[in-house]
Amino acid sequence: MGNVISFIFTITSSKLNFCGSNIIDHFFCDLVPLLELSCSETFSVHLEIFLLGAPSVIGATSIIVVSYTYIVVSVLRIPSSTGRQKAFSTCSSHLIVVSIFYWTIFSVYVLPKREQTWISSKILSLLYTVFTPFINPIIYSLRNKDIKKAVQQTLHKHISRNKH
Repeated sequence: MGNVISFIFTITSSKLNFCGSNIIDHFFCDLVPLLELSCSETFSVHLEIFLLGAPSVIGATSIIVVSYTYIVVSVLRIPSSTGRQKAFSTCSSHLIVVSIFYWTIFSVYVLPKREQTWISSKILSLLYTVFTPFINPIIYSLRNKDIKKAVQQTLHKHISRNKH
């Protein structure tokens, strides 16, 4: 679905007229900053972004919420508290990463732009393009006992060194 929507945006954007500067005020060639360079009327493209973007983000989020509802119900049926705790620990890590990803995408592409500055839009874009993929392996590896122990030892050595 994402590829189809991207293809539609590409076709729509290719029909716009561009004049003046060809420098995009962003970290990467994102659709909304690209539209700012257009001399054409872009209301229809912004409307298209909203009309196609909102259902895709809301649809994916709904699938995740329904899935997690089933997961929580299943986990609550686990008889041992240790087993439940382990399962919730795994789910919470995934839910944190997914939440950061979807809320930033939602706020960049679905919410009206008047509420955001270019700086906040750039920061939010960095969250879903750089921060989320960066933090994903960190969140999952901190669940590993050996890595947790190594991080604690490193922090303890660093704190002990700074006290002296």
